[in-house]
Amino acid sequence: MLELTDENFEKEIREVDKPILVDFWAQWCMPCLVLSPILEKLAEEYQDKLILAKVNLDTAPLISQKYRIEKIPNVILFKEGKPISGFIGVRPEPIIKNWLEQNL
Repeated sequence: MLELTDENFEKEIREVDKPILVDFWAQWCMPCLVLSPILEKLAEEYQDKLILAKVNLDTAPLISQKYRIEKIPNVILFKEGKPISGFIGVRPEPIIKNWLEQNL
């Protein structure tokens, strides 16, 4: 799993050779803590197809502002450095898996 910050976000998003699933979260956000293990499990399952990255809103305010992150958890799938799809809130694993299948 990749930790993204205001400093490394743009570089990392552009340089990866796979789609990157970015989880915008915060330590104080209970739904984020529920979603996190689901995303980690799916990232392991899809390790040949995507990379999971996390952005802590408290430590990366600029990048959170740039992508207009107002509610968390907020998950965005990037391909070739561009956001292509995403969702807000906790979703069950089968729903997220289906969404990944449609977007990868």
